Amino acid sequence: MNLIKRNTDNWLPSIFDDMFKTDWMDNGNSGMNRIGTSVPAVNISENDDAFTLELAAPGMTKKDFNLELDNGVLTISAEEKKEEEKKDNGGRFTRREFSYTSFKRAFSLPDSVQADKISAEYKEGVLMINLPKREDAKVQAKRVIEIG
Repeated sequence: MNLIKRNTDNWLPSIFDDMFKTDWMDNGNSGMNRIGTSVPAVNISENDDAFTLELAAPGMTKKDFNLELDNGVLTISAEEKKEEEKKDNGGRFTRREFSYTSFKRAFSLPDSVQADKISAEYKEGVLMINLPKREDAKVQAKRVIEIG
């Protein structure tokens, strides 16, 4: 499903507006044009010691996630499959429901991140990734330099 801002000057919405304004060459980066794909919201914050990335993914488990770091790019992906079957006594299906959800997000990390110290935790529907800064990238205390 695409969220497209419509021109409010045109009082009659047109299907052609959606057709011509859709990014058909989307390389999968936004994930907005693929059926069965959702893009979870992300918050990124920074303090003196680290960056924190919070990804909203309610209803998933930590086993659903895959985190990879390759050449300074952090990739977060997840897959969730649900299946429910209801059968009568004869073993025939009276109802069968299933769903499949996946997403993939990639983030280029700054050089200031200490890659070997990255950690992640999934709690209450939020995946929290701690990206600690290298010591030389942290804000240093002010000091006076003597002139010799």
